[in-house]
Amino acid sequence: MVTAADSGAIRSSVWLAAGPAAPARRRGEAPSGLDRERITAATVRLLDAEGLARFSMRRLAAGLGVTAMSLYRYVDTRHDLLELALDSALGELAPRPGPPGTGPARTGPDADWPVRLRALARGYRRVLVDHPWVAPLTAAYPNIGPHARAFDAALRRLLDATGLTDTARTGAHLAVSQFLHGCGGAVRRAPEEDFCLALDVLIAGIEAKATA
Repeated sequence: MVTAADSGAIRSSVWLAAGPAAPARRRGEAPSGLDRERITAATVRLLDAEGLARFSMRRLAAGLGVTAMSLYRYVDTRHDLLELALDSALGELAPRPGPPGTGPARTGPDADWPVRLRALARGYRRVLVDHPWVAPLTAAYPNIGPHARAFDAALRRLLDATGLTDTARTGAHLAVSQFLHGCGGAVRRAPEEDFCLALDVLIAGIEAKATA
């Protein structure tokens, strides 16, 4: 699917550039108080308020009270800035525990992985609901920023706790990842109860595979 973020050209990720996280001043002195973190935060706010289709460097610069050219002291392209905003939104992920009493009692050091997996998945859904532009950007960009990698690492640790190995664990990782990414387009229309029901079915399948 072609999105507003996708011009059809082959691009390199901002995270593959040298020093992607450094808010270095380039091409002359930057306006006072402006840095990459502030620009990224303003991008997230603008995307939340107006959506991906209406986003532009001119609108962003106007909101910051600077010229559009000032922004290019910190990012090379509009796409770089959208990648930074995407990873910033994913940084909001903070797993929440499920409702008290949900699921059967379990024992052992790794017995609570289904609860933790539900919390991780519900946190991801919450980001998609709060930021509707995250789903199309996830499809348009490599999504390899530090927060995205931290989320994937957390997911891998949870799947390690299931006891699955080799191809079974790889398959479980793919199933959960595809489930979460596939929820992007419908997450604002489907009730959370439906999401949780589908997630429970997925987790039940992983549990069955782990105990087979």
